[in-house]
Amino acid sequence: MEPWIELLKILIPAALVVYAAYLLVRAFIVRDLELKRMEIRHKSIETVLPLRLQAYERMTLFLERIHPQNLLIRVNPGNVPARDFQHMLLAEIRNEYNHNVSQQVFMSPQLWELIRNAKEDLVVTINEAAAGLDGEATSLDLSRKIFERHLGKPDVIRHAIEQLKQEIQQTF
Repeated sequence: MEPWIELLKILIPAALVVYAAYLLVRAFIVRDLELKRMEIRHKSIETVLPLRLQAYERMTLFLERIHPQNLLIRVNPGNVPARDFQHMLLAEIRNEYNHNVSQQVFMSPQLWELIRNAKEDLVVTINEAAAGLDGEATSLDLSRKIFERHLGKPDVIRHAIEQLKQEIQQTF
């Protein structure tokens, strides 16, 4: 019986030492994995942050470019029929939107919905303004009607820009 007690006197401290070593090594490994995760997250943020800022910048530019005040001046080719001018405006809005549609992955779904609704509201405004004109109307007549309709309701484009600025401030 005495050899068993001697064996236990050796095995119990050895087991405690092995267990303590296990805990120590495990703590080092967990800490090292956490540091690696933090490093990967930091590199990810360094990569994504400029892309997100660029997306917000591009969408602000998109909204500014399609604002009737800027769009009608930039696209107006002179004295053309109102229907042709309507098609030109809608094509310009569609092209601008399609060029920037991928930016939605960098912003909240609510903000993207506001931007999309602002674009759709402008398309509706242009179409309604064009529908109220006769066949002899010119681009100047259509521009005047668009301005009248735009001034008669809330400016959803400016609202979308403000929400975009707020999201930037909240994010950064």
